[in-house]
Amino acid sequence: MTGLATGLRARATRAPLAARAGRAAFGRRRPPLGLLALGLLAGVAAALPALYLTILVVGEAEAAAETIFDSRTVGLTLRTAALTAAVTTTAVAIGVPLAWLTARTDLPGARLWATLTALPLVIPSYIGAYLLVSALGPTGLAADLIGVDRIPSIYGFFGAWLALSLFTYPLVLLSVRAALRRLDPQLEDAARAMGRTRRQVFTSIVVPQLVPAIGAGALLVALYVISDFGAVSIMRFDSFTREIYTTYQSSFDRIGAASLGFLLVIFTIALLAAYSWIRGSLRYHRTGPGAARPAPPIPLGRWRRPALAFCFAVTLVALVLPVGVLIYWASKGLGGGIEASELATNAGHSLLAGGGAALLAAILAIVISVLAVRFPGPLTSLVERFGYTGYALPGIVVALALVFFGTRVAPALYQTLAMLIFALTVHYLPLAIGSISASLLQVPPRFEEAARGMGRGPVEVFGTVTTPLVAGGIAAGSALVFLHALKELPATLLLAPTGFETLATDIWKQTTVGFFEAGAIPSLLLLVVAAPPLWWLTGRGERAS
Repeated sequence: MTGLATGLRARATRAPLAARAGRAAFGRRRPPLGLLALGLLAGVAAALPALYLTILVVGEAEAAAETIFDSRTVGLTLRTAALTAAVTTTAVAIGVPLAWLTARTDLPGARLWATLTALPLVIPSYIGAYLLVSALGPTGLAADLIGVDRIPSIYGFFGAWLALSLFTYPLVLLSVRAALRRLDPQLEDAARAMGRTRRQVFTSIVVPQLVPAIGAGALLVALYVISDFGAVSIMRFDSFTREIYTTYQSSFDRIGAASLGFLLVIFTIALLAAYSWIRGSLRYHRTGPGAARPAPPIPLGRWRRPALAFCFAVTLVALVLPVGVLIYWASKGLGGGIEASELATNAGHSLLAGGGAALLAAILAIVISVLAVRFPGPLTSLVERFGYTGYALPGIVVALALVFFGTRVAPALYQTLAMLIFALTVHYLPLAIGSISASLLQVPPRFEEAARGMGRGPVEVFGTVTTPLVAGGIAAGSALVFLHALKELPATLLLAPTGFETLATDIWKQTTVGFFEAGAIPSLLLLVVAAPPLWWLTGRGERAS
């Protein structure tokens, strides 16, 4: 046992050194010119909305400064930062245990629980918040069931935190679950052989290796929160996005709204810098010889029932409750008749736009992730940060920036399906970048170096060696983009071709005129459309691991 302990300590010491050596080797290599050109093109394309805001702010620097340094802006900053921190912490606290339970244990029905707990991601934030208000609001269904006139208000910070936490934790769940499926249990086995308990192994061996994936998921949650408009508006919580929308709608103050949007870009850069620092100092991949093997399921034993109760409770609050309210409203709306052909057409449009965005985002994210992870440097880091900028901006700001670009630079693309798919890709590209980068970080660079030493070119190495090893991350990233694109509203309203209705625009059209019963039917259909692809992608991620 002493010899084993010594060997494990020596291996634990060598692993970070080997990882750093691998990073140094890649850092000294210059990226292929073609790959770098593609990355720069992808980064600039993703940064178009932010560049538009920058042009407006620089052109009107004095007016922008008045908005940025106004006392109200300081208050918006503090409120938005507090909400972002609270939601991100909650999402990690929910998503990480769910990922571990469904990926590494003998939890009964793990695949089903993985799908059910990920489904809340497809519920639009404005629909989810409205459902919570209807169920738990002062005069909602809960008040009727209890038999009182009013219950405590859900509006404000608490309501916004609850709604956003319930519908964003899957961002952490999917990212961490994909990483868990790829962990080699060799170090865990050695640690257990030394007498460490499963809890000690989890905290000292597993968790450090999950830091990149947890960081990627937390980053996506934080960016989602600061860019969300629907939930904060319905919950009457003043944040940057609500103020931007109000400025656009009420006073048509383009400079004021652009200035607030520009601040969101700065916040994004700060978050990305923090994530890059964490990822750079805590990068892990397998360095030992031999082939990686899947980890055997960990028996839960007496913790099986509490684990099932936890999964059931999360599913109940985040999925069953909202869907139950939708079914209740849908049953009331059935009396008015259903336009089945129109619903089918809108569902097809949603699949077309979401599928196109998922495919394009996966391609661009692979290029950006390879540059950032395998060829770290100032230029490639800049490309990666450009790729993240579109996600921090509200959808309406991204859409308006592309309207400006389309009408003045590329009028032939304005209000075409191609422009809509491009907008969805720009807005949700970080969802794919985060997942693919986290998977790529776990691939030992020596595999690719060995293939290159055998005479294979960079493209062949990536296609035959790297891609199969990160297939789970690519599938998870594509799923995230697809699910978000299905429910995207502002970009679709402003950029879709004339007559191109999706389920999201149909839901919005019904709810804005007060017919939420009619909007419940396409809302349910949105979940039905999203469930099979999510089930398939979850299974693909497991098979690829």
